[in-house]
Amino acid sequence: MASFIDDIFGKLFPNKKTPVKHKENFTQSPDAEEITASWIASEEGKSLMNIIQKNYHFKTSGMNANPEVHILNSPYANGFAVSYDSTFDQKSFSQLFFAFGQRMLDLGYQKISLDRKIEEVNDVVRTTEKQYFKPPLSNVDLSKKIDQLYGNVSIEKISVDEKPSYLKVLVTVYSDHLYLKARPFEQFMDDLFEN
Repeated sequence: MASFIDDIFGKLFPNKKTPVKHKENFTQSPDAEEITASWIASEEGKSLMNIIQKNYHFKTSGMNANPEVHILNSPYANGFAVSYDSTFDQKSFSQLFFAFGQRMLDLGYQKISLDRKIEEVNDVVRTTEKQYFKPPLSNVDLSKKIDQLYGNVSIEKISVDEKPSYLKVLVTVYSDHLYLKARPFEQFMDDLFEN
């Protein structure tokens, strides 16, 4: 008899928990932008950028070093990811995320969005902060092919249960006939890490 009542209550009041899923846009304050600019020029900022660039080149040669860099490669998208480890603390990892975004602005890109997505996946909470950049298209002469620079760029910082996990930078090229061929990804890497 108890199972019959439990069954009815179960149908009336399901015990299923809806997974957390939230997305929001956010901004970096002018003060925070100044802190990022100072961090990029600091010894810590320069050192971490140099380590990541060096480890990227190590990885292209088949060697691993800490922090580990992963290469993302396909016909229309190229990029890299950096695993969080003891080389960083949460503050420097966050500054690195914004520093990559600042470099995109320095390269003439337009920031299209800055958002945060929080979702529950397999009993953990995954937070993805994402910056998305496009080449400047405001002064385009439609009688000529459009310069896509390197393509569209997304920069993501992923945390699991509020602990940093990795950063990912991904460049996606336009294959449309309206655009000039994208500049080489290796040149993007040189420009991204230029001091």
